[in-house]
Amino acid sequence: MKTFDELYAELLRKTTYRDEDSGTVRLVDSGVHEIGKKVVEEAAEVWMAAEHEGKDRAAEEISQLLYHIQCLMLASKVSLEDVYRRL
Repeated sequence: MKTFDELYAELLRKTTYRDEDSGTVRLVDSGVHEIGKKVVEEAAEVWMAAEHEGKDRAAEEISQLLYHIQCLMLASKVSLEDVYRRL
């Protein structure tokens, strides 16, 4: 299990050191538009899981949404500190 901050640090390392075998690197390289479409898709899946599929499926879908949000953050050069300042 990892925290939101630990996940961000892991994804930042992968993209910084350009692990070319990493799906994360490929996703971040695809750009804001492509990642944004995935964020919208994942958000809809979170809603549907929460509405119809129960807690475990909702948690799974939320974890995928958080991953894609962090990829979007990296592609947009938005840091955790940028986000936390606005919470």
